[in-house]
Amino acid sequence: MMTEELVIMHDRQAVTTSLQVAQNFEKKHQHVLRDIDALKQDVSNFGQMFIESNQPDSYGRDRRIYYMNRDGFSLLAMGFTGKKALQFKLKYIDAFNQMEKQLQQQKPLSLPEQISLIAKGYENLSADVKDIKDRMGLPGNMAHSFSKKRNAKIINVLGGKKSNAYCDKNVRAKTYRALFSSYRETFDQDRYNDLPMKDFDKAVDFVNNWYPPFELQQEIQQTNAQLAIV
Repeated sequence: MMTEELVIMHDRQAVTTSLQVAQNFEKKHQHVLRDIDALKQDVSNFGQMFIESNQPDSYGRDRRIYYMNRDGFSLLAMGFTGKKALQFKLKYIDAFNQMEKQLQQQKPLSLPEQISLIAKGYENLSADVKDIKDRMGLPGNMAHSFSKKRNAKIINVLGGKKSNAYCDKNVRAKTYRALFSSYRETFDQDRYNDLPMKDFDKAVDFVNNWYPPFELQQEIQQTNAQLAIV
C-alpha cells in the first residue's frame, strides 16, 4: 500500500482513520473502535487527538469511525505488537511526515490558530479572516463538543442509556440516521465536522430541539414498552 493512502488531510490536519488502521493492522474495526473508546476514559486531551465521525459503508449505511492525528495514532498503536505491526508503524510515521511536510508548504491554519480565531471574536475579525472562519470546518475541540451534545440528545430521545430502545442497536442506529438526515437537510452538509464554525451555535440549537419523526417515536415507545414487559 502506498504511504499516501495511510494518511490523508482532514480539516487541515494530517490524519488517518480507524478504518485504515483496522485494515492495515488486520484487526476488526469494532475492536479498534473499542480500543479508542477505552482511551477516551483516561486521556484528558482525547478531543485534540481523536474526532468521532460517520462514514457510509459499501451499502450506504452510516458507520461510526474516528479520525486521529499523529499523536492519536501513536497512542493507539502502542498496544500493537509483532514484526508486521512494527513495519506498519514505521510506514505510518513516514506517511505522517510526508503529509505534514506538504501541509507546511501550504501553510494551513493549525488547530491552535483556528482556536485563536474563535477566541478573538467574530465581529472583530478582518473581512479576510471572517471569510476563512465562514468556510472553515469545525476544529477538534468543537467537533468533540458537538459529538457529545449529539450523543446526549440520542440518549435522551431513546429514554436513557439503560433503556431498551438504546440497547437495541437497530433502533439506536435508526435514530442516529434520522438525526443526521435532518441535519444534512438543514445545513446542507454531508458530514458533521464539515459544518462552518459560524454555524456551530445554530447546529447545537438544532440538536437540542430535534425530535424523531412520529413513526420512529412510536417505534421507540413500543420497543421500550414491549421489552420492559418481557
